[in-house]
Amino acid sequence: MNLGRTAAIALRQFYLLRGSPARILPMFAWVAIDIVLWGFITRYLNSVASSGINFVPALLGAVLLWDFLVRVMQGVTTAFFEDVWSRNFLNVFATPLRISEYVGGLVISSIANSSVGLVVMLALAGAAFGLSFFVYGLMLIPFLLVLFLFGIALGIFGCSIVLRLGPAAEWLIWPLPALLSPLACVFYPLSALPRWMQVPARFLPPSYVFEAMRGFVRGGHASPSAVLAGGGLALFYVLLAGWFFTRIFKHVVRSGLIARYSAESLS
Repeated sequence: MNLGRTAAIALRQFYLLRGSPARILPMFAWVAIDIVLWGFITRYLNSVASSGINFVPALLGAVLLWDFLVRVMQGVTTAFFEDVWSRNFLNVFATPLRISEYVGGLVISSIANSSVGLVVMLALAGAAFGLSFFVYGLMLIPFLLVLFLFGIALGIFGCSIVLRLGPAAEWLIWPLPALLSPLACVFYPLSALPRWMQVPARFLPPSYVFEAMRGFVRGGHASPSAVLAGGGLALFYVLLAGWFFTRIFKHVVRSGLIARYSAESLS
């Protein structure tokens, strides 16, 4: 694996951002809207709740962590879609670039984009609503790591689907986090789900993160085994998504579909 080629893929995204303010604005706008909206919701719940529970670290913290996962996924898919929209695949893969180097470049782009979004969310949540992630202590690091890995897996999987079905399948990818959020237990415990929904929820790494986060907020401690289980699942999904992308790429190359890549679905 050539790190220079991997860095070149990420550098291309930097040049695209630098040359287009319209690409930079979404990095800040949507996360700011989410934080402000949920910040006022948690402030209202604190004012009417008689139990004395502080909803800011429980709900606003969950929103921030979930938005971080979404930013990670979209960092991968958006960098991939830039090549889809410009029909740049033949130019890219006519070079000695390997699949692992290309995917690695997408991941680096995602790290940069999601890091910017995370800093904005932390600053806004802390300044406007008093959310300090110091209350989570060092547990914040494994929380973010598990969500980061799963976001990367979702992003690579989404890229695979669009690579196989064509740009018309892009609309299938954007709502993917929203479709998974009920099973991810972002705002409620796993026990709130019906039993038949708890089974697939246990296969999603975010459910372990948010269960651990709620336990930490309630009792001041989180289950290390739950975080480890979530991390193991997330790593497995990253490897599975990488294998899936490789298989799809080889198929579209051998069948010649990549040469006919257009705005229509591929068959």
